[in-house]
This record gives sequence, C-alpha cells and structure tokens, in this order.
Amino acid sequence: MDVPGVTSQAAGYGTYVLAGWLFLRLVGLIYLVAFVSLARQMKGLIGQEGILPAVEVLERGRSWGSKRFYLLPTLCWLNTSDRFLLLLAWSGAGLSVLVVIGFAPALVLLALWSLYLSLFTVSRVFLGYQWDVLLLETGFLAIFLAPPEAAPRFPPSATPSPIVLWLMWWLLFRLMFSSGLAKLTSGDPTWRRLIALRFHYETQPLPTPVAWQAHQLPLIFHRASAAVMFGIEIFAPLLMFGSGPSRTAAAFLFIAFMVLIQLSGNYCFFNFLAIALSVLLLDDTVLLPVFKGLFPGSDFSTAVAPAPRWENGVASAVAVVILSLSLGPIARLCRLEINRPKVLLRFFDLLDPFRLVNSYGLFSVMTTERPENIVEGSHDGENWQEYEFKWKPGNVKRGARFVAPHQPRLDWQMWFAALGYYPDNPWFIRLLTRLLEGSPAVLSLLKTNPFPNVPPRYIRGVMYDYRFTTRVQRRATGAWWQRERRGSYCPILELGRTFAE
Repeated sequence: MDVPGVTSQAAGYGTYVLAGWLFLRLVGLIYLVAFVSLARQMKGLIGQEGILPAVEVLERGRSWGSKRFYLLPTLCWLNTSDRFLLLLAWSGAGLSVLVVIGFAPALVLLALWSLYLSLFTVSRVFLGYQWDVLLLETGFLAIFLAPPEAAPRFPPSATPSPIVLWLMWWLLFRLMFSSGLAKLTSGDPTWRRLIALRFHYETQPLPTPVAWQAHQLPLIFHRASAAVMFGIEIFAPLLMFGSGPSRTAAAFLFIAFMVLIQLSGNYCFFNFLAIALSVLLLDDTVLLPVFKGLFPGSDFSTAVAPAPRWENGVASAVAVVILSLSLGPIARLCRLEINRPKVLLRFFDLLDPFRLVNSYGLFSVMTTERPENIVEGSHDGENWQEYEFKWKPGNVKRGARFVAPHQPRLDWQMWFAALGYYPDNPWFIRLLTRLLEGSPAVLSLLKTNPFPNVPPRYIRGVMYDYRFTTRVQRRATGAWWQRERRGSYCPILELGRTFAE
C-alpha cells in the first residue's frame, strides 16, 4: 500500500516514525505539567515547614549505609533544602521543553526520569499515585524510544526500535487490561451488577461539572456505560496484537475512553499519559494526513532510517528485564503463584525502588458513599470555623470544577484519609499541627485561612456525608452538594499537647 509523498516502506503498516515523534512531544508536555504542578505545591507538601518534610525520609535511611543510595534513589542526598527541591522541579520543567523541541531527547529524557524519581522517592504519599509510577515507567522506556541524534530534525525519519515499541504496547496492554480485570476479580458487587458508575461520578475524588450532570442520568445509562467500559478495558487491548487496522481501532477506542474520563473526573495527567501511549498504536498511514495538514510545507517523502543494530541490542536487554519484572504484577492480578529462584528475587528487589514495572487497576472496589473530612479551628473551643480547600468539596454551594492536568495533591490525599481513620493517616495529624503553627507554606495549599492574624488554639477534623443535589434541589438552593454531619474524625488537637478531650 503506497501513500503519495511517502516511500513504500514508510507507508506500510508497521512503521511508526510519526507516532514516535508525536509520542515524545506528548511525554515532554506531560513531564512539563507534572513538574510545574508539583513545584507550585512543593514547599507545603515536603518542604522544611511542609506536612512531610523530605529530609525525614533520608534521615531514616542514613543508618542503611551504602545501601541507602539504591534503596532511596534520589538526588536529594545532595541537599533537602526548599531551594534545592524547587531547583529539581523547575529544572524538570525546563528540560521538558527541550524534549518538546527535540534537543538531545534521549539524554534529556534520562535526566527527566532521574529528577522525577528523585522527587517521587522523598514525597511519600503525595506522589504515591498510579499516574506517578506510570510516568516513571513510561519515561524510562521513552529513553530508549528516543532517537540518539542531538539536534532537532523535522520531518522525522528515524524508526523507533521495534522492541521498545512492543514494550510500550505491553505497558499499555497491562494498564488497560489490568484496570478491567482488577474490577472483575475484586468481587465487588457493584461492578458485577454494572451499577458502579451510579456511584462513581459522585464519590470520585474530584468530580467535574460533567460528573454532576452524568450522575443525574437514569440507571440504564450507567449500566450501559459500565458494559462499554468493560468492553474497552478487557477486549480492546487484545486488538493491539493484531494487524495495523486492529491496532488503529484499539487506539481510537482508548483515546475516546480517556477523553470521556477526563471530562468527568480530574485525574491529573493520567488520561494524557494513556492517550500518549495509545498514539504509538497509530502507524504512519494513519498519521500522515494529519501531519500534512498541520505542516503543509514539509516534505514527508524522506526514506525511513531503520533503528541501528546497537539500539536494538540495548532494547533487547531492557526487554528481558521489563518482561521478567512484569510476571509478578500479572500473576498477582490473575491470583497465580509463581516460584522464582531466590537469586532472581533478590535482583528484582534491587530494581524495585526504581519503579520500572508497576501494578495498575484504579477503582477495583467502588466507593458507594462520600465521606468528607472537614478541618475546623477555634480560639476558644466553642466557636469553630472551617478551612476551605482549593478543590475538594467543602462549601456546598461551591460547584465541581475542572483542575486537571494539575493535581492538588493535598486535596486528593484528603479524599483517601476520609475513607479511613486518623491513626491510618499520620500525615493528617502533621497537617493539623502545621495549621496550628500557622505555616505559610501549608496554608498556601488551602483556599481560605479563617485565622489570618493568629493561628487557632484548637483544631479538629469533622466527618460529613456529602451527596450531589438533584436538579430540583440545585434550582431551589443553588447548592451542588448536600451534606450531613457524621461525627468526629479525630480528637481535638492543641499545639504542644496530646489530643485534648
């Protein structure tokens, strides 16, 4: 099959020059968003006066001797000051732009992966999300997908290594298939009865205005949506291993699915990462008309340069490691036991801190209620005032909003904390302590500070049950939410003392 303006080799199914070029630019943009988003919250989350200072992670690791450098792989061993943490984040943002430009992509991607891993290691729960490890896994493979050339070149002509391309497809397969299979094997009745989405729009961490609208739709819509979702997550991944047209079909299904998720929920850069990986399923015959439309003056007739032999050799070694590491997560997902030699297990343990392969499966068990942890402060223990967070539900008349691809990580973590109790979330007590101290860094993460002059003497967490209003209720009251108090989340805290009764 020949396409005008492109050599027959470039036009045939199986060549992914344009997809590789586009994918690397998307990864650069995602890194840019991730680093900028984190930099804006860094001091309040892991700074010296933050909730969980980064220095504490390294202090605990110093007793491990030389092992600490691979058990806690981070550049923060050099310094843990706020200035250095911000330097890492803003350096990542700057280098991301170089990837978009196309300057020395392989070396720059290696630096980006190292920077993000460094911040991941010291951020603990605040970077413990599936999209953070997905970015690390994708970013690592992207190093070997990038052309070795230093200067930007357009139109592109370097063919990605087919081995690395297959590893990317394998990552996308695990991401999608694991998400569907995890829901089925969890035993959760709401997924098996196809009613989980009846709760999901309302109970997800940070809903959007579209989620409020979708929640109002009848149950038959939610059942049909769940059935379509299982079809995309369970069966569409199988299309990836077929011919070019079947991979194209899988790509468009995944992309459409991710766009719908992005519209109904704020999931940071997760959906954009999945879309970037899906782009790699589109071969040059699919993307060529798009590129010609976007770059009408460019000549796409240049012959394709195959990946050099040494590059495929390196990719083969990477493939052995990645595929070996993948056995564990897949086996656990399928409830299988694999007995591996102890030598191999020790080798895998050495690689584990680098998060080269990870497990995926969001919302395998659906939350059917929405508890919200509301933080309140008081000067006298009688009159209490609420702290309003920037994005999570609080004031019932403040509607759901779009915030992705930025992730307000404290707001997200508050959602997880509300599903449990304070002893299981020690970081929450640290948050309350910082508010009692009046930490400017932590207060910058909140929307309002009801105590602008003097910090409160007492502080507490109070549990509420939140529900979306109906259309009738919203027209009558202007409220997006309705709430009912459940009780205390934790005892009252006073600075310098244990919990006050």
